Amino acid sequence: MDPYLEGGLWTTVHAQLAAEVTRQLVPKLRPRYVPLTQQRFVMDEPDDIAIEATDLYPDASVVDVEGGPAFTTASTTLVAPLTLTTVMPAPVPHSWVEIRDTQNRKLVTAIEFLSPTNKRGEGRRDYLQKRRRILASTVHLIEIDLLRQGKRVPMRQRLPPAAYFVFLSRAGQRPKTEVWPIPLQASLPTIPVPLLPPDADVLLELQLAFTNVYDLCGYDLSVDYTKPPKVVLPPELNAWAEERLRVHSAARSQ
Repeated sequence: MDPYLEGGLWTTVHAQLAAEVTRQLVPKLRPRYVPLTQQRFVMDEPDDIAIEATDLYPDASVVDVEGGPAFTTASTTLVAPLTLTTVMPAPVPHSWVEIRDTQNRKLVTAIEFLSPTNKRGEGRRDYLQKRRRILASTVHLIEIDLLRQGKRVPMRQRLPPAAYFVFLSRAGQRPKTEVWPIPLQASLPTIPVPLLPPDADVLLELQLAFTNVYDLCGYDLSVDYTKPPKVVLPPELNAWAEERLRVHSAARSQ
C-alpha cells in the first residue's frame, strides 16, 4: 500500500481496486460463480470543521459594514455584513464486489473496501447497519481497510497496532473473524475467498491487485512525493518512507 494515496486520490483508488479484484476473480470463479462490481453514492460532508474563538460574535451584536449604518429602516434592503460558503454534503461513490452463484444469483460473498465515508459520521452508521444485515445472513463478508484514519470495524477484542487490516467473517464460523494486520512496510496479503460448500476457497492476491491499479492508473505521475502525505506518518515510518523514496529516485535516475 502507498500511504500517499490515502488522501484526495483515494476515491479513484477505491473504485479501481474493486474493478481489479473483480477481474482477478473472474477466471477463478467460473463457471459456478460470478463476481460483480457494485457502486452506490453516499452523501458525505467534512467533519473536521473548526470554529475559532475569534470567529464568534455575541448573538445580539451589531456590525458596521464599510462604515454604513448599524441598522436600517423597514423600507430599505438589509445588507448582510458577511457572505461565506457553507459546508454542503457531496455525493461520493462507494464500490464493493458481490460474488453470486450463477444458477440462482444468490449472494455468496461480499467484499467491502472501506473508505473515509464509511469510517466516520453518518456514513459509518449506515455502513454498520449494512454490515449487521450481512452478519445476520448466510453471506461471507470480507472487509479490506487500507486507510489509517477513521474508526475500524467493531471487534470484541482490541486490535493489534497496524496500519491496515483485512477481516474475513465466514458465515458458518461467526462471531469468530479471521484478521490480517498489515504493517505499512509489509506487502499486502493473499487471502482466501470462501464460497458455498463443498467448493474450496479461491485466493485473492491483494498486492497484485493494488500493484496493477497503481501501474495502470499512473499514480506515480499523479502523486507529489516531494510533499508529506496528507495522512501524517509517525516519525519512524516517515523515515522509512523517505528512504524508500530516495532509493527509488536514485534508481530511476540511473
